[in-house]
Amino acid sequence: MNATKGFIPVMLTPFHEDGAIDYKALTALTEFYLESGSAGLFANCLSSEMFELTEAERLQVIRHVLSVSAGQVPVVATGTFGGPIAGQAEFVRKVADLGVDAVILITGLLAGEQDPDSVFEENVFQLLDQTGQVPVGFYECPVPYKRLISPRQLGQFVDTGRVIYHKDTCLDISLIREKLALAKNPAFGLYDAYMVHAVESLKAGAAGLSCIQGNFFPELIVWLCEHYNQEALADEVERVQQFMIDSMDVIHEVYPTVSKYFLQQRGFALSTYTRRKVGTFTPAIQARVDQLLLDFNALKETIQLELAI
Repeated sequence: MNATKGFIPVMLTPFHEDGAIDYKALTALTEFYLESGSAGLFANCLSSEMFELTEAERLQVIRHVLSVSAGQVPVVATGTFGGPIAGQAEFVRKVADLGVDAVILITGLLAGEQDPDSVFEENVFQLLDQTGQVPVGFYECPVPYKRLISPRQLGQFVDTGRVIYHKDTCLDISLIREKLALAKNPAFGLYDAYMVHAVESLKAGAAGLSCIQGNFFPELIVWLCEHYNQEALADEVERVQQFMIDSMDVIHEVYPTVSKYFLQQRGFALSTYTRRKVGTFTPAIQARVDQLLLDFNALKETIQLELAI
């Protein structure tokens, strides 16, 4: 993806209160990610509520993000939604035809949960064979179940020259290091989703971060990618890392409703409506999110962070 460390946001899909996609808000949201310094965009992902979108909506959301971003940064988007490999390959080609930089393959949709690695690997190679030279990436999405790619598998896939992106959710820094050691194509980048060891991952050679925290304060993730290895800012980097750890629980509560509410409080014109059934946004959760905003504002003053909004 990019030669320098960068943040790839897993984009939200804004909706109107009647459930229709709010394309005006999607324009503003895309611009917000870009103004925050994002190195790329991941459209049509789990945070986008991709499983709650129709096929036509998935394509339109991707098309809209590409139009707004206008080539400023690479854009990747999911192209696999289950079923026979031939059908998945057909949709991968449709997504590729929109002009994305890579089509993302969901690992848990390329083999059943009980299927051995050999079935998964065979299906991946079948899909690659049926999609020409389309650049692809992987996402170890937790839905429908989380299938992790082993370091050996990742190295094998990257060796094809087709894989340029991997969103990693293994939560294990030792596995991250093993994957980076075996995936050596210069065009390939591993983007870690787990902020608890974000700094360690970047120092190990990850190309960047791709995490839901970026749907609360993308500028902070960008700052971490830019300053993680600066000795003069070691104390500030440690504060940011600890902030990520301390805020982990509240960020995951009834997500993505909480992130839409958080952005509202930052002044963003965005409904909290979600199509996903994630539970109730209770007053208690709201109070915790309000406190998160106060803590974020205090932190940004400490590290002199400039905000996009």
